[in-house]
Amino acid sequence: MAEACAKPLRLLLGFDYGSKQIGVAVGQAITGQARELCILKAQNGVPDWQKVEALIREWQPDAIVVGLPLNMDGSASEMSARAEKFARRLHGRFNLPVHTHDERLTTYEAKGQRLQQGQTDGYRERPVDALAAALLLEGWLTEHPPA
Repeated sequence: MAEACAKPLRLLLGFDYGSKQIGVAVGQAITGQARELCILKAQNGVPDWQKVEALIREWQPDAIVVGLPLNMDGSASEMSARAEKFARRLHGRFNLPVHTHDERLTTYEAKGQRLQQGQTDGYRERPVDALAAALLLEGWLTEHPPA
């Protein structure tokens, strides 16, 4: 009798959770690469769930990765607790596997990449949240390569 095999992950959505904005990225498990998709506005950490649902319908991900904003010493923070709650809500609403991933320094790295691209200021005009989502998703994919 053959063992049941888990469905291989192909496409994933990554979320960089924030209280005012949530960056979204899409990634491929085979290539291990991710790219920015969009930024969702949030009110006190709550997104427009219809927009989240539209993204899930459009991309049909096999799983979701939510960035976990830990303190630099690795301990949990108030924001990491809120990000975990957001991850639980995603799972509850969309019945998809949801993983969390340490996102320390992804926003810093995203700002550094934008500086290299010539953006010297104006993060309000061109926020880095979606780029940070792509970076955290790539980090998760690196740690969880396809079998």
